[in-house]
Amino acid sequence: MNRTNISDTNDYILEKQEINNQMRKIKHKLIVLSGKGGVGKSTVAVNIALGLAVIGKKVGLLDIDIHGPSIPKMLNLEDKRFEVDVEKMKPIQFNDNLSVMSIAFFLPSDSSAVIWRGPLKMKVIKQFLSDVDWGELDYLVIDSPPGTGDEPLSICQLIEGATGSIIVTTPQKLSIIDVKKCVSFCNIVKMKVLGVVENMSGLICPHCKKEISLFGKGGGERMANEMNVDFLGAIPMVPEVVDNCDNGVFDLKQYKETIMASIFKEVITKILLKVEGNILQRNELHNNKMFINDKQPISRDSKKEGNMMRIALPIAQGKLSSHFGHCEQFALVDVDDKTKEIISSQLVDSPPHQPGLLPQWLQEKGVNIVITGGMGSRAISLFEEKNIKVVLGAKADTPERIVMEYLNGTLELSDNICDH
Repeated sequence: MNRTNISDTNDYILEKQEINNQMRKIKHKLIVLSGKGGVGKSTVAVNIALGLAVIGKKVGLLDIDIHGPSIPKMLNLEDKRFEVDVEKMKPIQFNDNLSVMSIAFFLPSDSSAVIWRGPLKMKVIKQFLSDVDWGELDYLVIDSPPGTGDEPLSICQLIEGATGSIIVTTPQKLSIIDVKKCVSFCNIVKMKVLGVVENMSGLICPHCKKEISLFGKGGGERMANEMNVDFLGAIPMVPEVVDNCDNGVFDLKQYKETIMASIFKEVITKILLKVEGNILQRNELHNNKMFINDKQPISRDSKKEGNMMRIALPIAQGKLSSHFGHCEQFALVDVDDKTKEIISSQLVDSPPHQPGLLPQWLQEKGVNIVITGGMGSRAISLFEEKNIKVVLGAKADTPERIVMEYLNGTLELSDNICDH
């Protein structure tokens, strides 16, 4: 081996050591990927990072889309430029809980083009990992450009022990075909797939609040099932979100009040359950006032004064349970019946099974409506005695989606599957 090769090998080892030293300070590294461009991957990455920051996690957001960095614009940081403190670059602080780094912070203007081949892109990604002072973080969310080329490959090879990838698609078949390749890519590079997010899954009409299947629906979930990976959730198109991203209108205090925070709650809850497991099983996520608002659960008396209702749904493995009396948990969802919005939600463990207990137990928790797949006639009459409305025949789905469809009058109901 000649001196040049020895020098290159030593440089590589030192670079790798420096990256590892920096990454050890970060508990979890999440890589947001997609095999297809234009699926809203950066929107998903930004909202995951914001959602984690809202619940008090220390989060870094790294934009490694070298040719088309969009995150600074989305967060209204495009005029910021990086600083060097001693030997390290400082990420741009969006908030006390969220720091951001992107190639855009190095460019003269937002119209400057980056015309680089693979080796230069690899070098700058190495610097983002080794030479940026991220500090102690709970999460580093990495927004990667579409495809399975230089940038995704580099980040997967450089980060040892990454927590996993989140793959974004839209419902169309053309998108699904390319995203399947992304799942295969993760398998080849031995990157764990945490799950698939279906973005642009329907359009929420700003006038009637009903959902329109603009690009179809359900393709992401079907693909996840085919590829044997988890489905994290479906994100509809919401006009106000498009405006927020274009105008950089994001603030952590305001974010938890937005429609998008409510929608992403499901996705982030599933990610956290996978990553932090037992912590969330003890309902600490909900005790941490995740998203929506900082209010305590609404009492029965307070609901009488306005348009507030509490809806209860029996839950098993994250979806509506078909067997009402033998479910693992109940989702208690507070809604504004007038504005058709979800105000807050929480998961509570079911009480020990006793005949006739649930109507009294749910009444004490301030429930007005129960939505379920089926229920025996005797149980229905007990709920009616407690002035709790029972909606039967709902299909297995996430509680937030069922509640929104119920509020919008689009919930499809079948026969009572448990009529006895």
